[in-house]
Amino acid sequence: MTPSSIRLFVKPGCPWCDEAIEWLTGRGISFQMLDVIRDSAARAEMHELTGQSKAPSIDVDGEVLADFGADELEVWWKKMGFAG
Repeated sequence: MTPSSIRLFVKPGCPWCDEAIEWLTGRGISFQMLDVIRDSAARAEMHELTGQSKAPSIDVDGEVLADFGADELEVWWKKMGFAG
């Protein structure tokens, strides 16, 4: 299944966030990046979605994965059946 909406919540300088960006970009997956340090609305939304303040967090068509590394993202992505 090809997702229609991918939003990645990140903190600048976060190595796990950088890994997530590289993982998505390396697979040609388009996503919206939300900086939770500079954007208080994005930070509040991430907290509402995940119940925590840790990044990265990703929302793919309403399915959420929070506080992960690239290896966990890959496993979750496949488990969800997303294309990419």
